[in-house]
Amino acid sequence: MRSYEVAVVGAGLAGLYAAWALKASGVDALVIEARERIGGRVFSADASGNSSEDGFDLGPSWYWPQMQPAMADLVAEFDLQSFVQHSEGEVVFERSPSQRPQRFPAMMQEPPSMRLAGGTAAAVRALARELSPDSILLRTKVKGMMLVSAGVRLTVENASGEQDIIDAGHVIAALPPRLIEATITFSPAQEGATAGRWRDTPTWMAPHAKFFAIYDRPFWRAAGLSGTAQSIAGPMAEIHDATTASGRAALFGFIGVGAEQRAAVSEETLKIACLVQLERLFGPAARSPIATLLKDWAVDPLTATSTDLVAAGHPVVRDDAWVTGGWDGRLSLAGSETSPTEPGYLSGAVTAAQRAVSQYLSKQGAR
Repeated sequence: MRSYEVAVVGAGLAGLYAAWALKASGVDALVIEARERIGGRVFSADASGNSSEDGFDLGPSWYWPQMQPAMADLVAEFDLQSFVQHSEGEVVFERSPSQRPQRFPAMMQEPPSMRLAGGTAAAVRALARELSPDSILLRTKVKGMMLVSAGVRLTVENASGEQDIIDAGHVIAALPPRLIEATITFSPAQEGATAGRWRDTPTWMAPHAKFFAIYDRPFWRAAGLSGTAQSIAGPMAEIHDATTASGRAALFGFIGVGAEQRAAVSEETLKIACLVQLERLFGPAARSPIATLLKDWAVDPLTATSTDLVAAGHPVVRDDAWVTGGWDGRLSLAGSETSPTEPGYLSGAVTAAQRAVSQYLSKQGAR
């Protein structure tokens, strides 16, 4: 049995930020992550779909420094390089597959959307480098939590199905509340209203899918197009230039078809439909990418639950407590959805982690 001052569940942006902030305050923390990689919904991949230090963002891509100071501060703290989302050129609008797409002058976006060089995963890599390698436990699922006299006893399961016990004085669960409610057993059980709130909180990205077409050059720019498109016809509803800071050319789109409809067709069929659409919007060159990527978050069991098959909008800010009853003081929630500002966004993940760590340190100082 291992024992830590704090166990952080989830090695996404929020979990790694929490672990980094705890370490800076001299707190011994263990990060427990079910995936074989860090990042959670932050996933920057190469053309083969593997994690990359110069990848395409299969999860969140953008942040807005002027509106999201928590994320701006993180970028500055680790001296990460950022660049403006490409938007120069005309925007394409498609009403139906039978009608010729229309081109319109682009509207200047203020403030502009920003991206990180190397992909959004550059932020999680920077945080992870500040942590000891043995403080991050990958391929390990938290199956249960039990209140004990010294804090919380966690039952965990490794990739081989073997179970182990980890004790912690406090737990910071940096996961979507809905995923916590669906996958972790609590003893004593969470109060009904609390569990219901967790279950009813939409998980950002969970119902969505992103398609990427990777090319040898950004040919649409030479044609006077920004790479931005809106479509009623689909299957993609919104498309953008996904070219990296290093110049690796790509277009990406949010699939406008619902999760249950996506599940009814093969991945290859959906990819072909996306390429046909890109050809309609951007011309024949779009039909011949050097690679394609499709990330359907709705079929990722470490992100989505069955409740996430239907999009339910963006998480909303509420003033009531995320943790109540006997668990108050032993468990904190730090998933982006729990943030008091920008819930669901990258900045929300940072803010939620900051709040959880601050509350823990305040209670320790009061003891």
